Amino acid sequence: PDTGPVRLAGVEVPIGPGPRVADARAAAVKAPPPEAGLVASWSRPRPGVLGADPAVPPVPAQEPETIGWRPWRFRMSNDVWGTPSVDGDLVYVTSFEVHALDVATGRRRFKTRDVAWSMTIADGRIHASDGPTLFALDAREGTDLWRLSTDAWVYSLKADRGTVVTGTRGGGAQAWEAAGGQKLWEISGCQTDFESPEAGPVVHDGTVYVWQDARLRALEARTGEERWSYPVGDAASCGGVPVRLTPADDGHVYLCAGSRVLAIEAATGRVRWHFEAPAVFLAPPAFVPGAAVTGGGVYLADYLGTVYALDAADGRDRWRIATESRASVEPVLVAGGHVHVGSGKGLYTLDAVTGTPKWRFQAGGDVVGAPSVAEGRIHFGSTDALIYTLKADDGRLRWKLATGGEITGSLVVKDGVVYACSKDRCVYALDAEKGTGTARTV
Repeated sequence: PDTGPVRLAGVEVPIGPGPRVADARAAAVKAPPPEAGLVASWSRPRPGVLGADPAVPPVPAQEPETIGWRPWRFRMSNDVWGTPSVDGDLVYVTSFEVHALDVATGRRRFKTRDVAWSMTIADGRIHASDGPTLFALDAREGTDLWRLSTDAWVYSLKADRGTVVTGTRGGGAQAWEAAGGQKLWEISGCQTDFESPEAGPVVHDGTVYVWQDARLRALEARTGEERWSYPVGDAASCGGVPVRLTPADDGHVYLCAGSRVLAIEAATGRVRWHFEAPAVFLAPPAFVPGAAVTGGGVYLADYLGTVYALDAADGRDRWRIATESRASVEPVLVAGGHVHVGSGKGLYTLDAVTGTPKWRFQAGGDVVGAPSVAEGRIHFGSTDALIYTLKADDGRLRWKLATGGEITGSLVVKDGVVYACSKDRCVYALDAEKGTGTARTV
């Protein structure tokens, strides 16, 4: 892979894989103009962000000179896909192998020797599968911890509280000890109509949820013992779409089964309420704690793009607003009193309490993945190969960046940096406020 400096259109200073001291000195002497089309120039250095040394003004010669973080891009030799994972000072991406990149410089710390179609990071370990093999690596060094044959093709992989849960083709579900790889239990007969990562077993707070024999079953994560089950129905009775669920911190599991929405007590399996919509749901519900008057509730969007706000206490339909046809399997995003919904090429923002439309932004292609909100900004990618950053309150464009291919998953925002994967085989790390702006201020 090419790890040298790269240039983006309209940017006069190369970005990635990290600045040299000489580059920082030159930039401090003569800061280049910002990228055309950006609202503002390069942000001021942020001391200690991402483990990097803070940038400082020129100082007397006897004091050490330090450098600051700047945007970077890392090019793979193969395709990248999915959503990057950021953990500590490393960002993990899948490009056939798992690659671990330094968040401060973009330099690669290591890559695995195995293909990884599925990956999750938990408790200092990379858990991944190439299909017939499940393996765990040290997340810091990439060294092998354990690997085993699963005797079936893994299509879904999740980890929670020391347990790895896999879904395998042909209706299998398994639980493994995360630290050593020992098999804890295995069942068969799970649904085979939707063998995709988002339709596999769900693990949360010591419970595994599987769709087996037309029932939703809640199993103890360590033993596989059934706690309860509910007759949710088969694929045909669920409208030909997968069951999607969201375990919430209020002790309930919120479930979409075709056009039905249910609230089920996680401890007992008792149905608290039931809601029927006119169209099926492809995405799981989003639960927001709090009273309805403060924006709490259950929010979801059906495949036609109708957004619903339900009262979490009784399932009452508080409001519903139409957007446009929505094929996304991602839940709506609720943040800062707003509901953000990617439907087709549009990103819609509604008032969480009243449903009043606030703004709509039209992208040049379909919205990819789920948007991310941080510090009053909303970030998302699109099939038009662009990364967008808008003001979350009014939808005004702050900056956008053209990559060489479609964005492959959701954007991740952490510590003021936006991470994205693109079909141009690159991973991007951009300043959340300024994009690739390069004019330094001190």
